[in-house]
Amino acid sequence: MSQPLNVLFLCTHNSARSILAEALLNHIGGDRFKAFSAGSSPRENQQPNPLALQVLADAGISTASLRSKSWDEFGAPGAPHMDLVITVCDNAAGETCPFWPGRPATAHWGYADPSEARGSDDERREAFRQTMLAIKRRLDLLVNLPREKLAPAGLQTVARELAADAR
Repeated sequence: MSQPLNVLFLCTHNSARSILAEALLNHIGGDRFKAFSAGSSPRENQQPNPLALQVLADAGISTASLRSKSWDEFGAPGAPHMDLVITVCDNAAGETCPFWPGRPATAHWGYADPSEARGSDDERREAFRQTMLAIKRRLDLLVNLPREKLAPAGLQTVARELAADAR
């Protein structure tokens, strides 16, 4: 595997969970992974959730290139070819996804939406931090797999097994 494995994380609005996953994988994935994120229906002028950006920055993870975007960008001509597409929210998992060129492996790694957390600013920030840590547990498993486990023939099975392993 000389090229990095391209991984697309999908959520509905592309403001919290998918943004966290993109930033985390790009941070820990080294030259083996390149992460992207998108939403099935980001709101007009959607931006990453400020609490998602804050917990990433607090963890020493760059947020410089993060932006909310539609999944349509990744089905357009000239878009990066995806090797793995992972939904991180139940709403996006239940939607009909666009056709992904190259038929990438797919998996669903569901997480509760930290944007829906109620309480004080500290309690809401902690919900984002806990979601980030939960995503990181799965991503740590993924990035530590031997290269042969990431071959196209077995990637979907491995990604789906990780959905259960990190709970």
